[in-house]
Amino acid sequence: MTGQSLKALSEANFEDNEISINVGGFKKKMRSNTLLRFPETRLGKLLSCHSKESILELCDDYDDTKNEFYFDRNPELFPYVLHFYNTGKLHVMGELCVFSFSQEIEYWGINEFFIDSCCSYSYHGRKMEPDQEKWEEQSDQESTTSSFDEILAFYNDASKFDKQPFGNIRRQLWLALDNPGYSVLSRIFSVLSIVVVLGSIVTMCLNSLSDFQIIDSSGTPEEDPRFEIVEHFGIAWFTFELVARFAVAPDFLKFFQHALNLIDLMSILPFYITLIVNLVVESSPTLANLGRVAQVLRLMRIFRILKLARHSTGLRSLGATLKYSYREVGLLLLYLSVGISIFSVVAYTIEKEENEGLATIPACWWWATVSMTTVGYGDVVPGSTAGKLTASACILAGILVVVLPITLIFNKFSHFYRRQKQLESAMRSCDFGDGMKEVPSVNLRDYYAYKVKSLMASLTNMSRSTPSELSLNDSLH
Repeated sequence: MTGQSLKALSEANFEDNEISINVGGFKKKMRSNTLLRFPETRLGKLLSCHSKESILELCDDYDDTKNEFYFDRNPELFPYVLHFYNTGKLHVMGELCVFSFSQEIEYWGINEFFIDSCCSYSYHGRKMEPDQEKWEEQSDQESTTSSFDEILAFYNDASKFDKQPFGNIRRQLWLALDNPGYSVLSRIFSVLSIVVVLGSIVTMCLNSLSDFQIIDSSGTPEEDPRFEIVEHFGIAWFTFELVARFAVAPDFLKFFQHALNLIDLMSILPFYITLIVNLVVESSPTLANLGRVAQVLRLMRIFRILKLARHSTGLRSLGATLKYSYREVGLLLLYLSVGISIFSVVAYTIEKEENEGLATIPACWWWATVSMTTVGYGDVVPGSTAGKLTASACILAGILVVVLPITLIFNKFSHFYRRQKQLESAMRSCDFGDGMKEVPSVNLRDYYAYKVKSLMASLTNMSRSTPSELSLNDSLH
């Protein structure tokens, strides 16, 4: 088609002209006056083109003999575009991917502002945050694919034994010690470790009771010899456990970079430091004050309970949740701080002259903290009617403040729990009887799709509002 014919087409009576649209094999004839209702869209701009070069800037191909414009786009989404030109409104079906739909209408130059009110709330809600109904299904898929890197790291550590002396034997011991449930040996070892940890904690608690304390001639309480035997056996077991894991570790330099190994080290350090302090005090009476340090270190034995994290999927998932939920935890602390500050000042203003327990703002902080967290010790309570109304508002605000971030934290916990279970299942299914074999079956296509989806989501978040805001401003002006 020549430039003159194109110009004649643009200057003709558009009510009588039709153009042929071919979208991925889906053909449709559209009246020019329909397209001219939206001149800023891609199809509307075609009518103002006066050369084939300008036409090809808007479409993928053009047949001047048939006056047909070809677009290499998804033909299943084009009916929504046709509906827009006929009615001036966009509708989004529930089964559509909102991100694909958003990219499609952006290509055709149609703004999200034209989405009808019946679909707008659902569309923007799905685009900003996935539907809660589909969260569990997506979480399962993400748990499988996001564990892939950890599985590769696990196999990378296992492969290091191939070049070491007694590699196969050390690898089997490493798997048995670091992966409870991997084999019968690892299960027995795990049960013994749990029993020793619980026994140590119970012994420490019983030792604090006066019925089990022995008073020497100087009136100083001493530990029951039976509890000392249990304590020494526990320390011996914990030391053996740590040394054994270190001896069969694939990488000695990175051994203590693992959080669970640090917990094992911290569970025995107080005992050995206390032993050294006692020896120093006995040899030099002038350093008797160091005995207080020993008493503090003895109380640190309670942290041995953290050793159960090695044998509990829930505890490890909780640790990962807290690690990756610092924003939500920060929000929770921020909300609580704001609420405590406000209600403490209000309670101080109302109760300072009538209630000695609320006579200072720091005392009111304690009361507001106890009230907002719904603990309610009852040691300090407002007495006036205005004070009781303030306390009621404080409690209700505390419930709302605590509940809001908790949902996000719980969702992350569910995600990490599924992820940890998937990782444990992959580790238990491995077999290194004859050396390194292939990595357990993981769907690489799903893993690649997950990575691409994460990248696209990040790019969408960065540019989500810009095109819509620009088009909306253009349509308003």
